[in-house]
Amino acid sequence: MNFEAPMTDRLFSRRELLLRGGGGFGALALSGMLARDKTFAAAEPMALGQAQFAPKAKNVIFLFMEGGPSHIDLFDPKPLLNKLSGQRMPESFKRPITAMGEAESPLLASPRKWKRHGQSGIWVSDWLPHTAECVDDLAVIRSCWTNGINHSGGVCQMNTCQPLAGRPCLGSWVNYGLGTENENLPAFVVMTDTKSTPVNGPRNWSAGFMPAAYQGIRLSPGTEPFRHLNIPKGVTTATHRRKLELLRRLNEQHQATREHQSELEARIRSYELAYRMQATAPEAVDLTSETDATKRLYGFGNKDTEPFGRCCLLARRMVERGVRFVQIYHGAGSKWDSHSKMEENHSRQCRQSDLPTAGLLKDLKSRGLLEETLVIWGGEFGRTPMSEKGDGRDHNPTGFTMWMAGGGVKGGQVIGTTDELGLRATEDRLHVHDLHATVLHLLGIRNLDLIYRYKGRPETPTINEGVAYTKITSG
Repeated sequence: MNFEAPMTDRLFSRRELLLRGGGGFGALALSGMLARDKTFAAAEPMALGQAQFAPKAKNVIFLFMEGGPSHIDLFDPKPLLNKLSGQRMPESFKRPITAMGEAESPLLASPRKWKRHGQSGIWVSDWLPHTAECVDDLAVIRSCWTNGINHSGGVCQMNTCQPLAGRPCLGSWVNYGLGTENENLPAFVVMTDTKSTPVNGPRNWSAGFMPAAYQGIRLSPGTEPFRHLNIPKGVTTATHRRKLELLRRLNEQHQATREHQSELEARIRSYELAYRMQATAPEAVDLTSETDATKRLYGFGNKDTEPFGRCCLLARRMVERGVRFVQIYHGAGSKWDSHSKMEENHSRQCRQSDLPTAGLLKDLKSRGLLEETLVIWGGEFGRTPMSEKGDGRDHNPTGFTMWMAGGGVKGGQVIGTTDELGLRATEDRLHVHDLHATVLHLLGIRNLDLIYRYKGRPETPTINEGVAYTKITSG
């Protein structure tokens, strides 16, 4: 059925027309102001949202070590494992269902040298000498566990709280709940230190069943993070603006009969954002203004550390400019996976990521940004104490380590434990649901009170589970 606007035979005087038109222009200005007002956030996607209580953190940088770093070789020393190396797992550690890896495979010792660091005396292995310098700012969580046994399910769950794809990721929930603090840059940015794509690809930063406007925007590695951002040569700004305006009208006409497809609305918004970014984004990603000392802090000038260091430095610049959530994948394509040649693999991954990670923490702290920026480090799961192929370790979702720093987190503490072999989390066990609930809590969000209704069903970030670990905070 077609609807037409009603006809009227009333003629307005020039004064009435100007008065009504002026009021309309005022309403446009008012709508722009209200879009940035927390009170009216729910009416507009990407508008500044409302924290449910006083937040500890303002922004998040998630350093994702894809492939599964070995907790028992990095942050969780196990003397008994070395003592029993080469033997079968003792019966007291076995259960009907074990973690990944053959239960009868011999135990594999960790050849790492361990040392206590900082005033807190937290143990860190010699694989992470630079991160070890920052332990007094870290809350090391040794009791993480998850359900994802393989990389696809593990990465998916660490991002979305569920091993199966289809749900919004953590960054999208934060985006939905709090909105953006800037108009000219994405609110949620994803980076990789190489051209490789993480397992699952864009599904990791998808908005799932929420409007596509809440999804993450991937930046390209290298010196041109925002591809095709510059106006083509020979095209004036005015011509480019008219082109975008025509494209917007065509898209809106196409969308009129497809209102259920949020991707179309997201595409329209992305063109508008891209136009605004042409003035702002080049400066945001231009690293020439950074001092040589800062670049060295992130590992520039070294072929091993510069790629990840560039991402970390860009992350700092992004949160400085109001980007709410930044996720960086190191080792995209499961490079941390070490079923064999553990020593060679983890030596390489640690060499690439350790110095830039520490550089990010030190730089944020020196600029007063660490207090409001929550930094998260970890992968989709850990590694088994049992050997695989003689010199490697299999996936271990039943107990592994992550850490958080800044954003209201009390540093210099160790949370939880695994058993004496590092196979299973035992004390203060924190599932992925709990970890996400903790992140949201630090941002001023109650995980079970942030609701998006999908097909009439109230959906929450942690699927109606998860409890925030409030002891992690500094007060």
